[in-house]
Amino acid sequence: MPHPVPPARVPPSRRPDLPPVHGAVICVAAPCLVISPEHGQLTGQGIDGIYRSGRRLLSRCVLRVDGRDPVAVQGRSLDADRAAFTSTVRTGAEAGPDPDVGVERVRHADGTERITLRSFTARPLRIPVEVSLGTDLAELAAVAAGRAGPELPAAVHAAGLRWTSGDAQAVTAAEPPPDDALASAGLLRWQLELRPGESRTIELRTAHDRVARAPAAHVVNPLADARAEGDDPRAEAWLRTSVADLGALLLRDRREPADAYAAAGVPWRLGLAPAESLWAARMALPLGTGLAGATLRVLARTQTGGPGGDAGKIPGPLRGAGPQLPPGCTGTESTLAFPAVLAEARRWGMPEEEVALLLPAAERCLEWLRGALGEDGFLADPDPGPRRCETQAHAHRAALLGADLLEACGRSGAEEWREWAAVLRERFAARFWVDGPDGGRPAAALHPDGRPLPRLTGAAAHLLDTGLLGGGRLAPGLLDRVRTEQVARLLGAPAMDCGWGLRSMAVREPGHNPFGYRSGAVRPYESAVAVAGLAQAGFEKEAAALLRGMLDAAESFGYRLPEMYAAEQRTAGSAPLPHPAACRPAAVAAAAGIHALLSLAGIRPDAPAGTVALVPLPGAPLGGLRFSGLRVSGGPFAVRISRLGLGMVEEAADALQLGG
Repeated sequence: MPHPVPPARVPPSRRPDLPPVHGAVICVAAPCLVISPEHGQLTGQGIDGIYRSGRRLLSRCVLRVDGRDPVAVQGRSLDADRAAFTSTVRTGAEAGPDPDVGVERVRHADGTERITLRSFTARPLRIPVEVSLGTDLAELAAVAAGRAGPELPAAVHAAGLRWTSGDAQAVTAAEPPPDDALASAGLLRWQLELRPGESRTIELRTAHDRVARAPAAHVVNPLADARAEGDDPRAEAWLRTSVADLGALLLRDRREPADAYAAAGVPWRLGLAPAESLWAARMALPLGTGLAGATLRVLARTQTGGPGGDAGKIPGPLRGAGPQLPPGCTGTESTLAFPAVLAEARRWGMPEEEVALLLPAAERCLEWLRGALGEDGFLADPDPGPRRCETQAHAHRAALLGADLLEACGRSGAEEWREWAAVLRERFAARFWVDGPDGGRPAAALHPDGRPLPRLTGAAAHLLDTGLLGGGRLAPGLLDRVRTEQVARLLGAPAMDCGWGLRSMAVREPGHNPFGYRSGAVRPYESAVAVAGLAQAGFEKEAAALLRGMLDAAESFGYRLPEMYAAEQRTAGSAPLPHPAACRPAAVAAAAGIHALLSLAGIRPDAPAGTVALVPLPGAPLGGLRFSGLRVSGGPFAVRISRLGLGMVEEAADALQLGG
């Protein structure tokens, strides 16, 4: 009897790889985005192009001068929304190897490009210039997945070309108008005459259906007044770039266009990511409460209503957590962050009437937390699933800051939440702490059966992030003083501090990967949380070392930190390595620069009480430093940190008094 033939094994479907973008020059002014290669020529290959609201309006923009491709010299970002590409052309008008025409292309996120040609010759030049244009009008998701269609046929439109596919349309217009436009080849042509030393500029403007100088949906950056100046000029550059990048990611809410939030990052996540948008707004609170208020309103409108276990929860997608744990729920994270961010925004000066409007949503978040707790008193993420270390830290912070908010607003339940937080501290110490000869460590998570996962990860930084209470006080943390000191020692050791920031997992843990999102790569957000938490807990040496490493990494990335980068141990002459799929700029990475730098000042406001205290990081690790353009209690705020680490308020609202 013949043996039965087993069914053929079907290999698991494989998600398409994201195209590498670490070498791309990216301009963003949400919802507009331009992705260019370093040489500046948009060739129609890969992900490069001009995008608006997720659709590629132009995929090909190839410049030829005198029948030649210009030789690329440099491509660089000028600002969050602008980039410049320098190249040269040798026409043969002069003997020798020197270029005789310089080409400067300045590309804007709004779809504008200025091409300037300058003659270096001693005699007049007459040179042909042509620009080859094309597009597929594909969605960014299709481009990333390799499913973009072929280029569409072009039609001559006024002083340029037009492409149409269904309801989608793109127009590229030129000034001065081209001498010739060939729709069949997608070509615009000019004959330019240049006298010695003369420059001529061609401007291309790409839009959905008409030429627009700036997208109407773009949000004016409310954080732009923030400045830093001091002994280390890199601090000024890092803060300026971080503020510009965060502002460039602001998107209007479709339901209420007056409210704007920070999109998660480009190119992959130019949209609302509840947890990351909220954390970015929280880290930017010293620059004003407007972004936090708008983000909270946007998320409150998404909050789950009605009866059921999800009532009060803010929806959010799952997010990968590395090879050791299943994906976590960003909705859990944002729901726990909501009352904490509202409570801290009130301390920074959010108007009481605005707080009152958001308070019911915060109360619903706390009610969801009450109902979501497991029988063991911990919060699973997702349920059923592991009890993650950072999730318990977020829940503890939500309880304490939520209690502070409820009490300040005359609502009931504050004492109950404080008692629950005290119980959680006891349970956490009993269940999450893994003893060892080196002093022990917090478990990364508890399995559903209660077994600890004894991995040392960057999530431990959240145990030091306690939150701000009334009177400029810090909320008590989940750990006692002895274990807080142990976590500080672990985070400051080379296994976690690679010299460029905090690793997301210790170097000798099983499964460590220097490029792993949660298994070894540096995530600036976690590094900034660690810097601020260490500073607040009094571990200035560890905080200063991490901060200097972050600043050095920021310098190597042109002060635009990606959402993650590889964490090889720092050695002489080394540099951090870019992750090929990382978003850059990213909201939490940009806000991390603000959070880490301002931890040097240790500003602790209590706007309702009319006080503000300064607890600067001792030792002034970056030397003398002045921050201005901040906002406390609705008014301008400026602070100076001396080289001795002493803080002085230089500007503040009239109603504020300097506290102890």
